[in-house]
Amino acid sequence: MPQSLPLIAGFQPAAPLLWERDRVVTAGQFLGRVLAVAESLPDRPYLVNLCEERANFLVAWCAAVVRAQTNLLPASRAPQVIADARASHPDNHSVDDEGVRAALAHAGSGPDPALPQVAADHIVQIAFTSGSTGTPTAHAKRWGSLHFNTGFNAERIRECISADAGAAPTVVATVPPQHMYGTETSVLLPLLAGVAVHAARPLFPGDVAGALAQVPGPRVLVTTPVHLRTLLASTQEFPPVAVVVSATAPMDAALALNVGARLKAPLLEMFGSTETCVIATRLTASESAWRLYPGVTLDPAADHTWVRAPWFDQPTRLQDVVEVASGRMLLRGRNVDMIEIAGKRASLSDLTRRLLAIPGVQDAVVFQPSDAETEAPGVTRVQRVAAAVVAPSLSVAQILNAMAHGVDPAFLPRPLLRVAELPRNELGKTTRAALLQLLRPGAN
Repeated sequence: MPQSLPLIAGFQPAAPLLWERDRVVTAGQFLGRVLAVAESLPDRPYLVNLCEERANFLVAWCAAVVRAQTNLLPASRAPQVIADARASHPDNHSVDDEGVRAALAHAGSGPDPALPQVAADHIVQIAFTSGSTGTPTAHAKRWGSLHFNTGFNAERIRECISADAGAAPTVVATVPPQHMYGTETSVLLPLLAGVAVHAARPLFPGDVAGALAQVPGPRVLVTTPVHLRTLLASTQEFPPVAVVVSATAPMDAALALNVGARLKAPLLEMFGSTETCVIATRLTASESAWRLYPGVTLDPAADHTWVRAPWFDQPTRLQDVVEVASGRMLLRGRNVDMIEIAGKRASLSDLTRRLLAIPGVQDAVVFQPSDAETEAPGVTRVQRVAAAVVAPSLSVAQILNAMAHGVDPAFLPRPLLRVAELPRNELGKTTRAALLQLLRPGAN
């Protein structure tokens, strides 16, 4: 690997890099913004990037990299989460949307700037896990490693694009850039793969359709299963999409088929983690096994899996249980996902999948409410499971009766809570702490 790599790969000053509504920002204009903000940053090793607007986040992220600083990306905007991230990496500073706008307002115009080079071993970002199964942990990302991963991400996306194969794709993302999935798809693809990105983060169907209509094809919709269910439940018409990319939660073939029929585009599911970045993909409508990226090897154990790749600093431990055959990976669950009740075993994610398959259930999650005891590697013994369900037209009895057709009575959720909506974060994930709050008296 070279000792340094460019901030923007294949830099073409006139090429689109960012769309703000229906106005394009070229790579040259974007670089001018980056250098202007970089000049305004204090000389400290860590930048806490608190920008909510994607365009400002992207500019600030690159400005920190240009100044040889490291972006700190807390798992959420909760004050305590931000405070914990800052405490773990002292001598930091922060920037938000107002700070970026102020720096740009005072920037002057000058000659076309030279493209910065970034040391391949520089830690450009420290990403924190979401904490969905515990306390958030920090993971450093080097520039050279991200170059490798982004190249594979772009290759798999382009394989799915049939029409307008020669045109540069444009990403419209419903996910925020602060989390690793959002960073990989809406920050690194534009910087390293010749892909433009829309500045908006649309959530409602009409907003998604509007953002797609503002950019040229081929369009890449980056989203999550939760957001896709919302899109499919609407009557909104959508502009043509070349490929839909999904991650952050398991996707079943039925949902993938519905997405393909509605949006008339293949659904590419990405598998990865904050620890590893994306390491495999599959076309979920037709594939159950995952295609690993070149050079990625897996070493499965009873309750975890070691991942190795030439661009990793060291082997990385995943909490997932997998099987590997003929270069493909079959996902069997997470070590915190497998439970045992009365000598019988089940998977929380499989129970959730069965619950979501019931007609009338719009959203659901099965979780473990009681104190648990580790029974064996990869298996947790619990006394019961609970569920939170969004199903306005169904009663608790109707839901349990429908679930009982395919689930052992030991794993029928007690209690089953009917809620107006689940406590999901920006990526559509739930945390155990937030779910336990639903069980408190008066929470519903």
